[in-house]
Amino acid sequence: MTRASKPRRAIPPLLKDLNERTVLDTIRAGAPISRAEISRRAGISKPTVSLALQSLLDAGLVRDAVHDPDGPSYGAVFFEPVQDVALVLGLDLGARFLRGAICDLSGRIRARQDVELNGPDAGQAIEAIAALRKSLVGATGLPSELLDSAVIGVPGAIDASNETVHLATNIHGLEGRELGSELRDRLGLPVTLENDINLAALGERWQGVARGVDDFAFLSIGTGMGAGLILRGELHHGHHGAAGELDYALTGMSEELSPCAGALLALTARLAGEGALETSLAAPYDARAVFTAARGGDPLGRAVAAEIARRIALHIAPIAAVADVRLVVLGGGLGANGDLLLEPVRGLLADWLPYPPSVEVSSLGDAAVLTGALDVGRRSALDSVFVNRKAVAQS
Repeated sequence: MTRASKPRRAIPPLLKDLNERTVLDTIRAGAPISRAEISRRAGISKPTVSLALQSLLDAGLVRDAVHDPDGPSYGAVFFEPVQDVALVLGLDLGARFLRGAICDLSGRIRARQDVELNGPDAGQAIEAIAALRKSLVGATGLPSELLDSAVIGVPGAIDASNETVHLATNIHGLEGRELGSELRDRLGLPVTLENDINLAALGERWQGVARGVDDFAFLSIGTGMGAGLILRGELHHGHHGAAGELDYALTGMSEELSPCAGALLALTARLAGEGALETSLAAPYDARAVFTAARGGDPLGRAVAAEIARRIALHIAPIAAVADVRLVVLGGGLGANGDLLLEPVRGLLADWLPYPPSVEVSSLGDAAVLTGALDVGRRSALDSVFVNRKAVAQS
């Protein structure tokens, strides 16, 4: 073996970093936890754990904890992570509302506010985001310097540079705009842009009905339609960052197959005009009123709900057949009507597919996108505070 081909020896600083990260992760998973228990769970010797603990204490990432009084302590010192050593700003930018929250490293919400937007353009949205950031920081009572980053869900596809928004039709002036750099300059923070439906999928996996599921799709049905795909536990973006743009899935078919709000109202008007079904509904039609009428047994309302369920199933079937997902979560304004939609959709998929996925309604509702944004930011901040720990300890 030549000199150049000899395997490299482990570098002590790298081992030190690895030990500290392992100890920190063990504390986060099991706090309050003793030095001996950290050693046992992490498989690291007690002296090595002690060295790592001292570095983490000096950096302010962990602290002494009060032991559970119901269990014996035998004089041991217990440790827990410092959760507010960094904060994360999460935002959900929609056509009508800007929803925002700040959480700490544990995911605990420290401030939460929604702002109504009256037909905003992109410039107004940026100003609203800046104002909401200031308001949320004030509500936490914590220094703004603790903000690690902002994660923002937007209605569109984000290019690979995390700068430009495409396929954005709900907010005027957003299409093609380099929103990422504008917001970084405006907020003075690292900013991550992500498609809102992708974040909803991540939110459901973190705290919702898809918790622990590695292969599933989140299907949002409202004024438009989109999907977030989680495959092997990871968000699938696709080559152009446009995976899940279901508005284009059945393009070219002559039959109207959209289950979205506009198509629902057109279907209601057409069936009402044919006069074959009795109804209490009257023009101008409203999607909420149609579903309410269906719940009351209105023949027209029930026919519309059944057709919307069929159209939803038609969009789920290709996803299930190609990706073989375990679960599909329905969200959005229309998808939330699970009492009318779930059983018909499940029945159709069972008839059509050899391996139909489970179908459930989102358990997070309007908070799904914001929850996903906080999860993305929180995971990034957990890494960030560890990387920056030495600078903190020396300051």
